[in-house]
Amino acid sequence: MKKLHLISLIIIAVALTVIIVTVGDASTYVTFQEAKDMQVTGNTKKVHVVGRLQHNKTGEVSGIKIHASKLMFSFVMVDKNDMEQIVDYHAPMPADFTRSEQLVIVGAYTTDDRFVADKILLKCPSKYQSTKMEVR
Repeated sequence: MKKLHLISLIIIAVALTVIIVTVGDASTYVTFQEAKDMQVTGNTKKVHVVGRLQHNKTGEVSGIKIHASKLMFSFVMVDKNDMEQIVDYHAPMPADFTRSEQLVIVGAYTTDDRFVADKILLKCPSKYQSTKMEVR
């Protein structure tokens, strides 16, 4: 077998391995209800849930409870179907968390109907607004 054929087979094998690992590790975007249904059927796969923080009538973020050690906190998140859910996150609160426009959390439900997030991805409005200033 020629060296070119051997190198080609190795490259194809590496590419297939990367594809299989990536597909096996990928999670899906769901609502809280779909994630809860998955947990009930015994599926403990991590999922992405897109939503926003809960706000009170004055527009302030509500429902955040920081643990005394400040190494974990919980918050109320509202998904795209307006279902509210308490989310536990076992890490300190990210910077600009309360200013985020939208959240994507990665995690799963536990057996006691708590959603535990492993990761929080923030979409902050300041990063996506135009930086042009109007001069008068």
